[in-house]
Amino acid sequence: MSPDSVTPGSVRSAVEVNEEIRALWRRTGGTLSAEERAEYELLVVEWAAAIRGGVVKAA
Repeated sequence: MSPDSVTPGSVRSAVEVNEEIRALWRRTGGTLSAEERAEYELLVVEWAAAIRGGVVKAA
């Protein structure tokens, strides 16, 4: 999934996504299978979108 395929407005908070990323690493013991790596990559894209959504533009 590309960053462009994340639907604006449907993004969870960065905190929520970060917690899911941490849970994935704990669950896998730090070694990701190909499927888990794909899940991780999607989570990172979602996390980045949440961070961008939370940034307030400077005046």
